[in-house]
Amino acid sequence: MTSDDYGELENRWKRISSLSGAISLLSWDSQTIMPSGAGDVRAEQIATLSVLRHEEITSNLIADLLAKIDPEVLTDWQRANVREIERVYKNATALSTEIVDSHSRARHNCESIWRIARKDSNFDLVADPLGELLEITKEIAAIKADKFNMQPYDALLDEYEPGAKSENLDATFNYLEPKLIQLLKNVLEHQAKTEYASIPFQVTEEKQKKLGLKLMEQQGFNFQKGRLDKSAHPFSGGIPDDVRITTRYDEQDWASSLMGVIHETGHALYEQGLPIEWRGQPVGKARGMVLHESQSLALEMQACRSREFFEFLAPVIADEFDVSGKEWSASALYQKCLRITPNFIRVDADELTYPLHVILRYRLEQSLLSGELSIKDLPAAWNDMFMKSFGFRPTNDSDGCLQDIHWYDGAFGYFPTYTLGAMAAAQLFSAALEDEPKILTKLEKGDFSDLLDWLREHVHSWGSYYSTDEIIKRATGFPLDPSFYISHLKSRYMQ
Repeated sequence: MTSDDYGELENRWKRISSLSGAISLLSWDSQTIMPSGAGDVRAEQIATLSVLRHEEITSNLIADLLAKIDPEVLTDWQRANVREIERVYKNATALSTEIVDSHSRARHNCESIWRIARKDSNFDLVADPLGELLEITKEIAAIKADKFNMQPYDALLDEYEPGAKSENLDATFNYLEPKLIQLLKNVLEHQAKTEYASIPFQVTEEKQKKLGLKLMEQQGFNFQKGRLDKSAHPFSGGIPDDVRITTRYDEQDWASSLMGVIHETGHALYEQGLPIEWRGQPVGKARGMVLHESQSLALEMQACRSREFFEFLAPVIADEFDVSGKEWSASALYQKCLRITPNFIRVDADELTYPLHVILRYRLEQSLLSGELSIKDLPAAWNDMFMKSFGFRPTNDSDGCLQDIHWYDGAFGYFPTYTLGAMAAAQLFSAALEDEPKILTKLEKGDFSDLLDWLREHVHSWGSYYSTDEIIKRATGFPLDPSFYISHLKSRYMQ
């Protein structure tokens, strides 16, 4: 491969990246400001772009350019970029244009009907579209599993975390689940010995949004290349130079919205911090969803649930909400955030019970994909498994299997990355404190710069140059280890 050949490969991939960005932004638009009657035409637009992107990735030109590769004439970063292009190319060529088109349409159709079903708490409304989407997903998984000699579930998991294996997930979750259930019991017993009264306080959506925007600015979010909006489900999307995040508001629970904004800002900061010189190339993209979740949780669960952070937050809340009294002190707010209260909703869960929500979903989606569980039996299976893990049962579908967008948007294989990300966040934050002891002191003043600089250096700047395991090991000195997470939880909640 000559330098001209490599330059052509990069240019072609920038076109592909532009199509991917357009699809992401159209998807964001459809979940926020798009009128409800425009769903069909938007589905057509996204499907068309998805097919065009697939055709670009699988073109003969890409194959010809890859065939000319001479690693000796490339830099280390260029070689890594070619490696990532080959990985994406091989995954794309495994699928026909027809199945890509069908999958895109099924995803959009199911997701749009899910919104109605969730609002009405009626799983039956979306059962058939979900069944259709599941069958296409199973077909995709089978095709890739056969081509790449892997398990079907691993073929889906690989889309969100390259190289991840379900056998490793099983080992990790089998280690975590009993420890989490026992720790939950211990923490609830520990909390019962402490007096605590949560005083209801209503905060308008306008005030919540203003506070969220202030915290985004403190964390280092670039508003010239991103924005905050409202949606039915908090999420982050877009591209590094145009990052869109959303949250939802409950006037009876201002803390949920705030932590949602902080979480999604962590995702956005990762995107905004990716290597600028590799924009539009695979090696410049985020490594995978494990690191993506680690960046959001390093902020939400590690930094912004620290005692030091509440020293900064308390006077800000007093000013923004016009409140006073000991229940709004830094100590009271910190104690509030430490209360473990098992509930139905994953996105509102505390960091101790959150992994149990994820493990439940992981096991259910494996059963759906293997055929052991039928779509019609999903609500009952969900409720039974929830009862086993939490000791109480959802009373409606919105609090049960309709609460998350992921399956209805076709994201099978995504959920495990949340807990792996939480593990990585605890491990990375611990290493950051060792390297930069002033991080917590600066958080008392609302200064995230030391933490963000450390994450930029050890995670963001590497894009997809290294694997997730290698990035974590280089940053912390150890491979990803669930024992760091358990130690963190015991230290925080059994004090």
